Amino acid sequence: MSPMQPTRPGRPDPRAAAQQAQLAAAMSGAVDLAAVKARSDAAARAAAAPPPSATAPGGAPGSAVVDVTEATFQAEVLDRSFQVPVVLDLWAEWCGPCKQLSPVLERLAAEGGGSWVLAKVDVEANPALAQGLRVQGIPAVKAVWQGQLVAEFTGAIPEEQARQFVDELVRATTGGAVPGAAAAEAPEDPRLDAAEAALERGDLAAAEAAYRSILDAEPDHPEAGLALRQVQLFRRAEEAGPDALAKADAAPDDVEAQTRAADFLLGTGNIEAAFDRLLDVVRRTSGEDRDRARTHLVELFAVVGDEDPRVGTARRQLMAALF
Repeated sequence: MSPMQPTRPGRPDPRAAAQQAQLAAAMSGAVDLAAVKARSDAAARAAAAPPPSATAPGGAPGSAVVDVTEATFQAEVLDRSFQVPVVLDLWAEWCGPCKQLSPVLERLAAEGGGSWVLAKVDVEANPALAQGLRVQGIPAVKAVWQGQLVAEFTGAIPEEQARQFVDELVRATTGGAVPGAAAAEAPEDPRLDAAEAALERGDLAAAEAAYRSILDAEPDHPEAGLALRQVQLFRRAEEAGPDALAKADAAPDDVEAQTRAADFLLGTGNIEAAFDRLLDVVRRTSGEDRDRARTHLVELFAVVGDEDPRVGTARRQLMAALF
């Protein structure tokens, strides 16, 4: 097995580049290139924009709760959704249930501290938006992540259910990370050289020890944490071995066996197969088993990285499975 080397800012990842080239070749002529470019442009604008702020005045652009019109939908919903998940609250002044649900969502957004944004849309004042979003009744709540609708519900629901909806959305997308909380780019760190040298010679144990040493001295190191998770994944994949697939297939209800098989698949470059295996567990289980599979899947998303289109696809499938 040839593990994927953790990436560092400013240094291209050869394996990621090869994967992107392969994907582009496979999808050539089979995708809407204009839509792809639009999503790319939106992601670029989001990267340049300041993160949402829980301290900004409510309703104002950049706030955790923002009033959205047809003119601001692109910036405040589509572009923003490449930073954090955006929850659309579609309402009208005459709607009684809306007046029950909206304050609950606003309170939850304030508690979120910028980890997600509540975008309020008055459907009476913005009929084109309501039509484009296929609103059948209000209150309607729709979640947007990376420019795509990933979950929704209609009607007023109790606060406990609304909180669960938001919590699941955040866990399945960003994991609760607030953009801009860390420095955009860290300076070069010579301590990483020993870890990278170990990776180059295939010594995963030494690489893990080197990254752990950095984190022992600096727990919030911007690169070592992710790199350690990647190395740990590849070590788990090696330990699981090829037999992990046969064992998992023989015990479909053994969640631990399914996670080991997913680790092996991811470690050997079979990313979609790894995601699909855990998505299947999420779809057919409940309670603690479902939560363990979901948590492990989100950890694998972090290892691969949101820049990989397969992560975006699997996140949307996860949201559909959860709701």
